[in-house]
Amino acid sequence: MQNALVLNLDPPNSHNEYTMVPAALYLGFAASLIWVGQGTYLTSVARSHAKNYQLHEGTVIGSFNGEFWGMFASHQFVGNLLSLGLLRDGKGGGTSGTTLLFVVFLGSMTLGTTLMCFLNRRDGEGEEGPPKPSDSFYSSVVSLLELVIAPLYDKRMLLIIPLIAYSGLQQAFVWAEFTKEIVSPALGMPGVGGSMAVYGAFDAICSLIAGRFTSDLSSITLIVSGGALIQVVVLLWLLLKYSLTAGLFGSIYPLLMAAMLGIGDGVFNTQLSAVLGMLFRHDTEGAFAQFKVWQSATIAVVFFVSPYITLQTMLLVMLASVVIAVAAFLFLTVHLEKAFSSTTS
Repeated sequence: MQNALVLNLDPPNSHNEYTMVPAALYLGFAASLIWVGQGTYLTSVARSHAKNYQLHEGTVIGSFNGEFWGMFASHQFVGNLLSLGLLRDGKGGGTSGTTLLFVVFLGSMTLGTTLMCFLNRRDGEGEEGPPKPSDSFYSSVVSLLELVIAPLYDKRMLLIIPLIAYSGLQQAFVWAEFTKEIVSPALGMPGVGGSMAVYGAFDAICSLIAGRFTSDLSSITLIVSGGALIQVVVLLWLLLKYSLTAGLFGSIYPLLMAAMLGIGDGVFNTQLSAVLGMLFRHDTEGAFAQFKVWQSATIAVVFFVSPYITLQTMLLVMLASVVIAVAAFLFLTVHLEKAFSSTTS
């Protein structure tokens, strides 16, 4: 539920300023370890399951990622419904409501940590593992750095990075700009939680469906193109046609756009994780490290620059980014599909 609370419930003060920055640094560092481990482990489990039951590896990787991201996206639905209830009076709720919300977050984290202790180690054949304990600290650090940087020398990763960057860009747009510029003026502060709950619900549903239809690079390309097209429709709608209106349609339009943006996010999360797991068999950790580096970097950039740019500028940047990202991905599928087939044969 880390992204569920989209609004600052308490007024800023000096105490918050001195605690929020260290807390953000700590959470970012911890999240980087968790996400790389998650992507690597889920891919390893999918490969092992496919091998044990004689199933198509690409299909299993897609299904596993769809189920994971579907469950993960549901946190936005549940968490934002909680925030919607907390903000129903339009005043940000009280201290007791905020405390209850953080108790729920703490309980969710504790449950996840406990369940993690029951995970079994899965070692894929032919995959390079982390440095051995007998290595020196210096050599271990060097090996890890080489492991992370190595994917950048691969043309396939360079062609995927624009799509990874756009996935972070569109997430930050939803959290920072869409809620502030589109949802709040139409639905008010209490409506932000409801619209993001819609976003999370469609994100989860789309993740499950997209994962089921994933089997190989061709299917991934088709699904990614569809998700990108849906987001392009929303961006053009906002850029050319949308205006704040009263009445029923004025309330429905932001919810409809939230649903369409959620579909796109579900597509990008499942398909990027699947394609990295399929293409980078011998450097899974490095591939997922690149995934989080570029995605998190674009999220950070948007939050830093959003106070200084207009909504129209942001929409134009996103349109240009999605066109470049999809074009690079299509180039990958057209010119490197033979190489991909050889890695999974």
